[in-house]
Amino acid sequence: MISTKGRYALRVMLDLAENSREGHVPLKEVAERQEISKKYLEAIVKDLVKSRLIRGSSGKGGGYELLKKPEEYTVGEILEATEGPLNVVACLADDAGKCPRAGSCKTLPLWAEYDKMSHDYFFSKKLSDLM
Repeated sequence: MISTKGRYALRVMLDLAENSREGHVPLKEVAERQEISKKYLEAIVKDLVKSRLIRGSSGKGGGYELLKKPEEYTVGEILEATEGPLNVVACLADDAGKCPRAGSCKTLPLWAEYDKMSHDYFFSKKLSDLM
């Protein structure tokens, strides 16, 4: 399940994409437009900066801005910046290691197919598709 943090990260990225004409976008303005507390957004933008999806600037005229064009961001990379890997089951995560039941697990193909479908879906959608 995608958490509030992931959903709000998409809203922040969309807001920055739609309001970047004036340069850096103050977080206070994003919070007001999106009706999300500024304090909660601070934690979200910290993850987005750490993932190198946006950059921040402090002082007069400061705020946040996208590092790329909206069509260069995927929804998947934005969600993973705040949610971590989007695997549908833990045994399919990159760092899961070899499952001792993998050879006999009759449900693994089901989970693997669903995992691929959801991954392909989120990584095929661009931020610009949501604008």
